[in-house]
Amino acid sequence: MALVSAEPTNPSNGSDSSGGNKSNRYECQKRRDWNTFCQYLRNHHPPLSPSMCNGSHVLEFLHYLDQFGKTKVHNPTCPFFGMPNPPSPCPCPLRQAWGSLDALIGRLRAAYDQQINGGGNGNPFGDGTVRFYLRDVRDFQSKARGVSYHKKRKRPNRNIAAPDQPSS
Repeated sequence: MALVSAEPTNPSNGSDSSGGNKSNRYECQKRRDWNTFCQYLRNHHPPLSPSMCNGSHVLEFLHYLDQFGKTKVHNPTCPFFGMPNPPSPCPCPLRQAWGSLDALIGRLRAAYDQQINGGGNGNPFGDGTVRFYLRDVRDFQSKARGVSYHKKRKRPNRNIAAPDQPSS
């Protein structure tokens, strides 16, 4: 069951240096993701409305999306486990990359608040099980692919002395 968005893509006309296209692109992607999730819920057995779903339904959706992944994630028994650039192909599965899932959940969380919740409590995309799952996926993919996903921290602000003022 392939999900195809019913929303036509709407490329923007021209370039906008104010960042307006970035926001528009985000809103289009958020709407596409929301429509895909709603289509998944309609095809669910039994069908669900978005307002009735919970964290476990979100996890089912994320597992469903793995079949469309393009990121090789090595199994612990694979000889290439932990290698970022393996020398030859292996039968390990393709999965959704952690960063893609993290961004998707962020967009769906915002869309849910817009469409259903109005910003109140009870957003299934912010459920603790979903956050734990994303953390687990990040950690496993980091080990399996030999890639670090640690947040880059800003350097502490050191006291920088102001340049000496010229004497008069």
